[in-house]
Order: sequence, then structure tokens, then C-alpha cells
Amino acid sequence: MRQSVHVSVSTHGPRRLASTGSPWEPKAGYSRAVRIGGTIAVTGTIGLEPDGSLAPTAGGQARRALAIVVASIEALGGQASDVIRTRIYVTDIGRFEEVAAEHAEVFAAIRPALTMVEVSRLILPGALVEVEADAVVLEG
Repeated sequence: MRQSVHVSVSTHGPRRLASTGSPWEPKAGYSRAVRIGGTIAVTGTIGLEPDGSLAPTAGGQARRALAIVVASIEALGGQASDVIRTRIYVTDIGRFEEVAAEHAEVFAAIRPALTMVEVSRLILPGALVEVEADAVVLEG
């Protein structure tokens, strides 16, 4: 089931910017996603719930992060099928299958290029998964 994600869009010159209202976006000076022409880049996204909590499992965090990624792409006029690459950072590569299952739930029919790497830690304590994506929207 698709989780609700609020995304606002603004324009800055040729860029369309998507924001999910994360307090980190203005603090670090970034957008959740940026579209120029047909290209959309989605920044590293952890699976933060609307109440600020994180699911206790890597799979749960991946599910929420992927929902935020897809909602950001859709807000900029794309769709999941436009995704050509995803990058997933995990704090425990032993949870690969749990995270990969969530990725497959969203992208199995699309099959973007995927990189998954283990990192020592992510931006928030308790964050186990971070997802980035690149999409290309073909016009016409």
C-alpha cells in the first residue's frame, strides 16, 4: 500500500524543486529532488515517518524511503517507471535481502541500475537505510 507523502514544488530558473518539508532541507541548502528538462535527481532519503520516527527494521525504513523518493519524482511530473538508477546505503549489508525485497516491490518491472553499499552510519541515529534515485522523463 502506498504511503502518503506531502511534497511541495517550486521553480528556481530552469529548475523545478521538490521539498518534503524536512528540517534538513533549508539547514543544508538542498532540495529533496530537482528536475531540469527531463532529468530528475533525488537526494539521499531516509525513511522518516511524518511523526519523525523511524521504523525499527531496515525493510520498513526502505519502504518509507522509497515512498518518499517516488512521491518526489511524481511531484515533478515523473513516475516510478522513469527511474534509471537507484543507490542504497545500508548500515548492515547483512540486511541486503530485506532491503532488496522492498526495492523489488517498487521497481521489479522497471529494473533500474542499482548499487547497494554498506556505510558505517547515516545522518540520524537509528537510520539503517538511505536511498537516492535518478530518473529521466521522456517527453512526447
